[in-house]
Amino acid sequence: MDSLPLIPSEASVLPEGCQQLGRLGANALDAAVLRPWTSNEQPLDLLLVLAATRTAEHEGISAAGSTVASRRYTALADAELLIRGPAEQRRWPLPPLPAGVSPALLSYVAARRLKLTPQVAALGLVQKPDFPHLDIEPMDQGPSACLSTGAAMPLLRVQHLWRQGELLGQRLQRPLVVAECVPGGTTTAQAVLTALGVEVAHLISGSALHPPQQLKQELVTRGLQRASLGAHPSAEQILAAVGDPFQAFTAGVLVGAVSAGQPLLLGGGCQMLAVLALAMQALPARQREHLAVQVLIGTTGWLADEGAAAAGQSPFGGLVDATANHLAAALSVLACGVRFHSSTHQPLRDYERGFVKEGMGAGALLLLAQLRGWSCDDLVLDCEDALEQLSAAP
Repeated sequence: MDSLPLIPSEASVLPEGCQQLGRLGANALDAAVLRPWTSNEQPLDLLLVLAATRTAEHEGISAAGSTVASRRYTALADAELLIRGPAEQRRWPLPPLPAGVSPALLSYVAARRLKLTPQVAALGLVQKPDFPHLDIEPMDQGPSACLSTGAAMPLLRVQHLWRQGELLGQRLQRPLVVAECVPGGTTTAQAVLTALGVEVAHLISGSALHPPQQLKQELVTRGLQRASLGAHPSAEQILAAVGDPFQAFTAGVLVGAVSAGQPLLLGGGCQMLAVLALAMQALPARQREHLAVQVLIGTTGWLADEGAAAAGQSPFGGLVDATANHLAAALSVLACGVRFHSSTHQPLRDYERGFVKEGMGAGALLLLAQLRGWSCDDLVLDCEDALEQLSAAP
């Protein structure tokens, strides 16, 4: 942990194993675009958004906890692991997983390398966190309703969350990394993107080895039919119908960040594409262009490569293209190069089998660590050490 990283040169290519995603109108990732993320002299902020939706209570919808009951506390447990680390005693036990280990462990490793401490926003959780967090809305709001109802949140709640996010975005004074934990969030992302007019049903992944695409599509179809949104719904109307609190708040952060002019690194996959699309839907054309240039989405190689045919791109790469095409904007999306093929630790090798894949900003934070000079070997060794600490912790 004490060795100094090698600083990437201005003209260097992407770090080892990293890949740019999307073929249609992808932004050229030159040194100037990446400079806020490659310079070790540039201080950063990290925002972790925790949220809950009753969508996660459908059996089989999410693997972010093997049971409905455990998924109600996934966000708290993952956040506590990121904040306090694997060796410390924690209040919230990590939920049982079918395989693998929480991506919060990977995020912890990268955040520790980067000396980043998250600021936490907790929205609609069933239990109040006992660690410091932003006071965004009353805790008794609870999770959003299942998107299949077509009435996920009252419009007033959506507007309040959006405005709170906007205020935070407007106050940014340095680049911001955004991470999230929302069990069921890939399904609300699918609903939001579908409502916006993006054809995504076969392109959405999830935390399970084999994401339940038919179940997701059934819930989305039912919710949108019940919502009767009409031809051109606003972003807020879509969120009220089929969204979740994370989306409402974070889309507001992105809109507010346009006036602040600070770069944004969004950690995740389809959930971050969904909030970017919502924010751009709400902005005038000129400001959309500004936001597209400000945003870099960072994800993991496991999500980037999932389902990729030998001669084609992965479903997630297709999702990047579909979203970029809908927005008529060039998007910058990178996958980190960290992989666990050679690890001797089974929970880490499970990522290579298709389990977990992403979450808690793991891809963006590992990518950021690579961009700031840390090697894949260093980061893998750190993950193995952290897993051993987790296994030995009380």
